[in-house]
Amino acid sequence: MAEVLQFREPLGSARTLLVWGLEPQPGLERSLFSAFSSFGPLYSVRAHGNAAVAGPGCYGVIKFYSARDASRAQRACHRHSLFQRAPLKVCVCTKQKGFQQQGRALSSNKCQELANHYLGFNGWSSRIITLQNVSGFDGENEELGRTSQKGSVKFLCALEVTLPNHGVCSRGVALGEADVGTGADPLEFLTATRRAQKLAVGKALSGAFQKILLIVLENGKVAVEYDSSQEEPTDSLTEEELKGLVQVNELSLEQFDLEGEEVLSDVSFDD
Repeated sequence: MAEVLQFREPLGSARTLLVWGLEPQPGLERSLFSAFSSFGPLYSVRAHGNAAVAGPGCYGVIKFYSARDASRAQRACHRHSLFQRAPLKVCVCTKQKGFQQQGRALSSNKCQELANHYLGFNGWSSRIITLQNVSGFDGENEELGRTSQKGSVKFLCALEVTLPNHGVCSRGVALGEADVGTGADPLEFLTATRRAQKLAVGKALSGAFQKILLIVLENGKVAVEYDSSQEEPTDSLTEEELKGLVQVNELSLEQFDLEGEEVLSDVSFDD
């Protein structure tokens, strides 16, 4: 049976594993990540200390993107010691707090990780259509090189993600904002500008991926579909309409150092 994966926080108990019998040790979450990531990409890994009534020790919560990967990991790791002396108990989560109809959008870093795993590093590409400074578009007058009265700098980014092997293109448009003190020196203003640009590009990349569905078949092959239900009004605009007044040439995601954001996000619930 095929499994549909979205570029969103994975929901459902079938994708979450509970690991019992962990021995406290430095780098426990890293050890868990190393042991379970071999079965498929992980959304998050978290280790907790046992409650007092349960005695000494720890337990872990592992969240996969794929329920199929979680099931394989459970069968392979249950009652095995893995990286410690005592065997572990691994089970699929049977209870989940609350009810969410749709998970939160993945960060740009996690979108790239998921795309690289299922599509390959050369299976997708992205390009910035436009990146505009819109700091003065909120009705406030501002002089060139100075921030608004609100003490922030804003950039609007329109970006396109292309999957050439599947004939799919998807756009994302997002606003990035960074605070900066009024009367700030040029270096502080430059830092805030760069931060706002990085946020706009990252959020636009994430937005473009939200419209892409990965269909993982039982044989491991991946099909892709465009989710038209997620389309936005800006998707019908031409590139010239999106570009507006500012044209950005020869800009790439690497220039914004997106890989440096969210350090160790692969081992954290906090996205």
